[in-house]
Amino acid sequence: MPTVYVNDQPVELKPDERLNCIQAAQKAGVEIPHYCWHPSLSVVASCRMCLVEVGDKKPDGTVAMVPKVVPGCQTPVKDGTVIVTNSPKVQAAQRGTLEYLLLNHPLDCPVCDQAGECGLQDFSFKYGRAYSRLAEPKNQKKDKPYIGDQITLFTDRCIMCTRCVRFTREISGTAELQVVSRGSGEEIDIFPGKPCNNKLAGNVVDLCPVGALCSKDFLYEQRVWWLKGKNSVCAGCSTGCSIRVDQNKDVVYRLKPRSNPLAQGEFMCDEGRFGWKYIHSEHRLKFPMQKLPAGITPVSWPQILPALRQALTEAAKRAPEKLAVVLTPFMTVEEAYLLCKFVKSLSPAARLFMTPAPVVGEDDSYPKDLRGQAAPQPKFTIRAEKAPNRAGVELVLQHFGGAVESLDAVLAQVSQGTLEAVYLTAGSPEGWITEEQAKSLAKAKLVIVQDLLDSPALPWATFMLPGTSWAERDGTFVNHAGLAQAIHRGLRSPGDAWPDGRICFELAGRTGIFHAPTIRQEIAGEIPALAALIVGDLGDEGIFLKSAGETASAAGTESQVPVTGGSRS
Repeated sequence: MPTVYVNDQPVELKPDERLNCIQAAQKAGVEIPHYCWHPSLSVVASCRMCLVEVGDKKPDGTVAMVPKVVPGCQTPVKDGTVIVTNSPKVQAAQRGTLEYLLLNHPLDCPVCDQAGECGLQDFSFKYGRAYSRLAEPKNQKKDKPYIGDQITLFTDRCIMCTRCVRFTREISGTAELQVVSRGSGEEIDIFPGKPCNNKLAGNVVDLCPVGALCSKDFLYEQRVWWLKGKNSVCAGCSTGCSIRVDQNKDVVYRLKPRSNPLAQGEFMCDEGRFGWKYIHSEHRLKFPMQKLPAGITPVSWPQILPALRQALTEAAKRAPEKLAVVLTPFMTVEEAYLLCKFVKSLSPAARLFMTPAPVVGEDDSYPKDLRGQAAPQPKFTIRAEKAPNRAGVELVLQHFGGAVESLDAVLAQVSQGTLEAVYLTAGSPEGWITEEQAKSLAKAKLVIVQDLLDSPALPWATFMLPGTSWAERDGTFVNHAGLAQAIHRGLRSPGDAWPDGRICFELAGRTGIFHAPTIRQEIAGEIPALAALIVGDLGDEGIFLKSAGETASAAGTESQVPVTGGSRS
């Protein structure tokens, strides 16, 4: 095996592994500080922060070192490469680089959004000087409040790493950002009349290591050391971007992408990044309600669940084939499984449906050329399928003998009397049912609505169960490629709303508490297509389901329909 030596520590590489000094040191648990280098961008070696000593170990055991320090990001390693990151020569280079980068950097830390997670702060503390020798006035540059609709630029904080410029050229392909002027006057700017408003623009804020580029959505909202983060999966489309939900006191402040080579890579789109505001909508359902002789009345969970269980049991006895459950591609695999198994235990003849995933336009791939055409080998794709778990719910549905049907088709059966009791799950942030469609529910004897937001279906509901958003529950999402990833509860639900998994768990009369990994293992033992979930803990990157990608792809065309409106009020 090829072996690299990092500070005298041997690191074995795979035969075909191509790494630079920074990556090799990471495998050894050694940090080489850097600013301009990023694994998904081209190498420019401009910040000079990653200077290290390198050499070659000869067959006789002697080491020949390069006389000068070299940039670790630009130096590939091979068998016998020796890397030294802690010598006096390297430490002097790091101190000198940081001193140079900080010459004109303003002391904005008390007001900067990046404070607490800033590369300049961290590396200055670890590798820099404790004082400045600059006696001359700093070179101050005018800020640019409008780089894009969601981005502002504090020009004097910029260290010219050019990550943002390379991102817009290499990943989005839109090339709105550029370096203008030269020498001490160089700075980042947009081309005149071309703001950075591409659908991936928010990623330049994540890429900026120093707080020069800031998100207007998060600007001055919260100090990062107060934020509590939970790993989750974006619910905006079927790409299944791995993300972190940052919240404080049960208020979400931002979403940030997590690196996941199995899913989206390093980035996420702005639709997902900024599209979470419905979590705190004033139209959220907060309390369970039941239609009583006095009208629709808020009740407690200990009251509504036994009443609902009894109503479903009676409906199954009265007309087993006229009881139906309508699943949604916004629910988790665990929720779909628990609900289907419970209803089938009441009546094997009960009908199971899933409404198709909403589709908006076509898949949007990046980078793009000047004509807006996507590259032959895209680096990022925003899926047209605007639901996170169509593939996962469909696998559960197929196991229990259900079918994908449009909402109109299900409601038509209600109108014709074919269905008398309907359990509707929703959870879509957009409208899923119109006023006209909801009128069909008037002919049903029992209507249960489990939803996130207010909708025209609620006036017709016998039981209304307030569910939660994806950020408030645990479970599993399966993306378009069959990658199963875990979502984790990052904040508490408003009012008395319960996570949907807990609702289904307790409705089924199960004892104990809802625990997603345990339910996954149960699912794996019962549904062959989901056997890979037997591990329980899916880790940070998730796992691919055996043949799930083919199953999802085969079923994808028939289960997708264009978005056709609907309303929430």
